[in-house]
Amino acid sequence: MASNMFVVPQTRGTVLCCKCGISMAPNPANMCVTCLRSEVDITEGLRKHVTIMHCPECDSYLQPPRTWIKAQLESKELLTFCVKRLETDLKKVRLVNAEFIWTEPHSKRLKVKLKVQKEVLNGAILEQSYVVEYVQQDHMCESCTRIQANPDQWVASVQLRQRVTHRRTFFYLEQLILKHDAAAHAIKIKQMDQGIDFFFANRSHAVKFVEFLGKVSPTKSRHDKQLVSHDPKNNSYNYKYTFSVEISPICREDLICLPPRVATSLGNLGPLVICTKVTNNIALLDPLTLRQCFLDTEQYWRHSFKSLLGSRQLVEYDVFNIEVVSPEYNVGGSKYVIADAEVARVSDYGKLFYIRTHLGHILKPGDRALGYDLYGANSNDIELDKYKGLVLPEAILIKKSYEEKRQKKRGKPRPWKLKSLDMEVDESRGRANEQKMDSEYEEFLRDLEENPELRFNLSLYRNKDYQPSEMVSVSDGDDLPSVPLEELLADLELSEQEDGEDSMRE
Repeated sequence: MASNMFVVPQTRGTVLCCKCGISMAPNPANMCVTCLRSEVDITEGLRKHVTIMHCPECDSYLQPPRTWIKAQLESKELLTFCVKRLETDLKKVRLVNAEFIWTEPHSKRLKVKLKVQKEVLNGAILEQSYVVEYVQQDHMCESCTRIQANPDQWVASVQLRQRVTHRRTFFYLEQLILKHDAAAHAIKIKQMDQGIDFFFANRSHAVKFVEFLGKVSPTKSRHDKQLVSHDPKNNSYNYKYTFSVEISPICREDLICLPPRVATSLGNLGPLVICTKVTNNIALLDPLTLRQCFLDTEQYWRHSFKSLLGSRQLVEYDVFNIEVVSPEYNVGGSKYVIADAEVARVSDYGKLFYIRTHLGHILKPGDRALGYDLYGANSNDIELDKYKGLVLPEAILIKKSYEEKRQKKRGKPRPWKLKSLDMEVDESRGRANEQKMDSEYEEFLRDLEENPELRFNLSLYRNKDYQPSEMVSVSDGDDLPSVPLEELLADLELSEQEDGEDSMRE
């Protein structure tokens, strides 16, 4: 019934403009928009030109009186800064919208288009747009001035160390620092023997960095300060602060003999265990029973034990036979299967070893595996001697080896890459040290390919120099581990196009 009812059409009423006489919708001023704008300018008295201070070294802007705000061109932070500079003017009108107008990056000019509203004649609300031009005057901030005067003039340093013979931990930490931008305030980073030194212009930045390190690795730290100068007139002191941070020497894939007290506190775990993961906790796995426990930072440094064997002592084995003796277990997100294996060292087929391993899910006859040779190792460990009558296995396998298959792809580029810190390298240590670093870095890249859990918290980028056609030529059907393309991030760069617009490219 309602659809058949007669509806009287409604027409919008119109009036004539009192100045030009055109037909228009009625408003309190009885004037059209054109005439109203000719009579009233709501932007009158508002600033159209503003001078701002810009530090060219760190791309920051001075927020009076002394605050420096870091912002990129045409960023949200820079737009907020520009609008705040007009805070007194915008109290007279109502801001509706603000946006940048493109200018040449080297022109030292920023243009912001503002749309404002204001109540005018007889309660009519008029909306109008206008452009404010910001003139940049280069003026270095206090920290950049201090650095330019003396680049080595640091206030706080963080000395990060790990007492091991390799740098695998530092390669991983470097990627975590880059992902979280934890060293953004470091004025200098220097590579040292068994560690890295970070230098900061502010003590609070160093304290924040030390806190970050404690959240991603088992560390202990102490700090000290040295008096640089003292002004008795205003009772001011200048100190240099040094933070010493030591990382636990326990690394992933290390074989550990737990001290009796630690093993007892963990429910008689082990005593021979494998370190499977290191964050601010240390994950320990018993390869014979698949029991897993975690040691937090405080627990570890209370006993401060070391590894029995490290990753540099891994030996390659040939696998001749595998017999599964247990179903598949999921331990801490990783899958394991206990199996009996018949193996022999690649370098010596004179003796076969019949051992039990937790890698029954990935090993099959004909594979190669990396493990620790306890049969031929001369272990001089104090903690091991405390266990009377302990029967050691002849070998403990750690992971599957792909070295033989990698020979086919040696020298060919990867489709992905990692970023690195701007770090000063000590070149006085010679060519041998450089080759050792390259070899360890290559091992770290292989670890990332083999272990998805290891690269979970890292950022991997597409290698734009990699040729996709090579993917077909090297894919010979083997099961060599690689990084899936969907895990890679595009390495974005800003480039100027001919039409004057910014675009992003890899």
